[in-house]
Amino acid sequence: MSPEIRGQRSGEDPDARLEEARGLALAIGIVVAESYVLKVRDVRPNTLFGEGQVQRIATDCELHEAELVIVDGALSAIQQRNLEEKIGRKVIDRTGLILEIFGERAATAEGRLQVELAHLDYQQSRLVRSWTHLERQRGGFGFLGGPGETQIEADRRMIRERMGKLRRELEQVRKTRELHRKRRGRAPWPVIALVGYTNAGKSTLFNRMTGADVMAEDLLFATLDPTMRAISLPGVEKAILSDTVGFISDLPTQLVAAFRATLEEVTAADIVLHVRDIANPDTAQQKRQVLAVLEDLGVVDENGDGVDAPVIEVWNKLDLLSEEDREDLAAIATNDDSVLPISAITGEGIEALASRLGAVLTEGARTYSFLLSASDGARIAWLHAHGEVLSEVEAGEGEIEGDLVRRIEVRLTDKEYGRFEGLAG
Repeated sequence: MSPEIRGQRSGEDPDARLEEARGLALAIGIVVAESYVLKVRDVRPNTLFGEGQVQRIATDCELHEAELVIVDGALSAIQQRNLEEKIGRKVIDRTGLILEIFGERAATAEGRLQVELAHLDYQQSRLVRSWTHLERQRGGFGFLGGPGETQIEADRRMIRERMGKLRRELEQVRKTRELHRKRRGRAPWPVIALVGYTNAGKSTLFNRMTGADVMAEDLLFATLDPTMRAISLPGVEKAILSDTVGFISDLPTQLVAAFRATLEEVTAADIVLHVRDIANPDTAQQKRQVLAVLEDLGVVDENGDGVDAPVIEVWNKLDLLSEEDREDLAAIATNDDSVLPISAITGEGIEALASRLGAVLTEGARTYSFLLSASDGARIAWLHAHGEVLSEVEAGEGEIEGDLVRRIEVRLTDKEYGRFEGLAG
């Protein structure tokens, strides 16, 4: 059930929030027997819900023979334990559910590290002295050993040690990613990062533009691990398209911290594509959630504008809209270069998107003239691969007798020119 707490989640549609919670449960294969919104006027510190509401939940569990209760909100450890005692069923909150999904979906070693760290951080907060089995004491060691540490202290110590090890491993992952980004920076390929609310259609768009077969289903968090593929665009022979993990409202802080190394890929992008499910009635609220995470990462400012790279909104799932709504969106997009309506499923608007990306990446390109030795095949090939070569002619002999020189006129962006100068060095 989804608690609607007075004074919280202003602007959110409770029914849309409940439907999202159902989607989260379905994403991990849970059969939803019953779901509803419960209005909470006064939060009870011991159970969150009032006595009558707790009894209703217990009765519904008996009626539907439910084995699990999911509360679409944050529960303290005490609230979770008390609800389990009163209802007689396993109880998990929104954070626990999302962690379960991430744990099941993480496919790479890095993803599993990040999920385990988030799980341990969450479990650490669940260790409370109210659970008696954690109050047992272990005997001390040596002659001066006292009564020893309690089970809860031992568990906390083990969790802290494991979290420390995971953080060191993830720091190594972060350094490796940084090296990869620097290597890509020396290579001249621009990076386009797909971001968006979960189930907005990022992976479907990724597959459409790259011809890849990344898992793309009508599920929340269908993909977790970042994927990169090369694509060609008008005026740009090669660019890298990066698909990232989807965002969601109230994303657990443990996950934001654990997945920061992955999300940092977005900070190095040349273009950020914000994919929105424009057919979702809660699309405006989803946009705010995504921009909040991007602002936290330093990708956009408080107005939602890109800090170091332009942000283009891709309004996906046009195929689910009525003709009238499609026309309204087309009229808006005509006067706004920062938005583009598409359907990743049908392919509508994909060609226009590719043209827009190519135009943005080549914007501000200038013409340069280089004199290069004919034997300097690597840099000549580089210019052909990453710039628009306007002319190439022989220009006599170089300093070494018999060494021909070629004059090449080529259009390059400032970034490409900087990269070429780096090659020259």
